[in-house]
Amino acid sequence: MKAAALILLTFFIYSPPCSSQDLQVDSLGFETFEMTEGDTTYIMKKYFMAFLKKGPNRDQSPEETQQIQKGHLAYMNELAQSGQLNIAGPFGGSGDGEMQGVVIYNVPTLEKATQLVSNDPAVIAGRLIIEVLPWWAAKGSTLE
Repeated sequence: MKAAALILLTFFIYSPPCSSQDLQVDSLGFETFEMTEGDTTYIMKKYFMAFLKKGPNRDQSPEETQQIQKGHLAYMNELAQSGQLNIAGPFGGSGDGEMQGVVIYNVPTLEKATQLVSNDPAVIAGRLIIEVLPWWAAKGSTLE
């Protein structure tokens, strides 16, 4: 899988994802296209990657902060259990930087990803803002 990841990274550095005529929409509304590299064909699928950043309202008490975080984690777990979230986690380090973490949503549209973001308790409280971008990956890709 490491070789496949390197191939995919190289593909995106040197090539556009595909032309609009190559895009297909599956039965669930996800955009896909085929990419062949050597003797391997990948089915590429559009996901939505969200970058969690510090929000404008971070002056809650420690108790409030803990409750917001608890709600945020419960919401992330709910989305994962429903299959709408593939992976999520904080960035390492002290947490003092603007970027706090990343989420990959497994939903067919930017509108749906944006809706999920807007229901996150940490976003509602203003502790986080989230920037969502489309992201292509081979179906079945995993972390090891």
